[in-house]
Amino acid sequence: MAECKKLEMLTMKDNFMFGAVMCDPENCKPFLEMSLGFPISRLTVSTEKSLVYHPEYKGVRLDVEASDEKRTRYNVEMQVVQKPYLERRARYYRSQIDMELLTRGNAYGSLSDTYVIFVCDFDPFGRGRYRYTFQNMCLEESFGIRDGQTTMFLSTCGANPEEVPGNLVSFLRYIGSSLQESTKDFGDGYVRQIQAAVREVKASRDMEARYMVLEEMLQDERAEGRAEGRAEGRAEGRAEGRAEGRAEAILDILEDLPGAVTENLREYLFSEKDCNMLREFHKLAISAASVEEFAQQLPKR
Repeated sequence: MAECKKLEMLTMKDNFMFGAVMCDPENCKPFLEMSLGFPISRLTVSTEKSLVYHPEYKGVRLDVEASDEKRTRYNVEMQVVQKPYLERRARYYRSQIDMELLTRGNAYGSLSDTYVIFVCDFDPFGRGRYRYTFQNMCLEESFGIRDGQTTMFLSTCGANPEEVPGNLVSFLRYIGSSLQESTKDFGDGYVRQIQAAVREVKASRDMEARYMVLEEMLQDERAEGRAEGRAEGRAEGRAEGRAEGRAEAILDILEDLPGAVTENLREYLFSEKDCNMLREFHKLAISAASVEEFAQQLPKR
């Protein structure tokens, strides 16, 4: 089992630290305002969803979820490794927020505006921007529909500082920095505030205990996942071996029948992995008068 990273070695790009710092509305609100470009009324951060470490939760969520006095919902995700289907993950997060609201009996018209923000330590689209903002648009007329959904991807690898707020650039450069670099002065008041919050988290015995519990949970889940994967692999291997054995048995019967076993027929039999189907093929081979008759009775593909 790999040794987990110690709390003192974390930076803001680590999910635990990001969630722990952004749980404080005083840290989260300025971030949202400079990212979205508009002032936000009093912000409430859902700490239960932002920093989950309860052992009953399967698949720990370390995102940041918040809402303001206008009922606008915000979901912020830290992404260090570029994984496929990032855009579809944003779609899933939005759907979860909507489903939560609708289960309370609300009508569609009462659905809140939602903002899903990914903070990426890479350029998700390779276009050199610090910020990518998406809303639903009509392709024919180039106007948007007012469905209240916005998805934003922030990148630490941007190259257009003149097009985004300077404090956002400083923050993203700070996010992208290494542990050693993260302690330097970035010349920005908000970054200094976040640096102070990081130091406070690292000095907290309570946060250290939470982090240790969380890491134990994640280690257990990874071990469980590996064990399940090995078991599934063995089961699949056994099933494939049985299928190949049945195909070989069918070919042995066909070799004794009039006619030639073509390569296409051989490939057909070995491509079939359903042992029940191969059992039926075996019965057909036993009763067939020739290889041609057997082949004619096989299902077409």
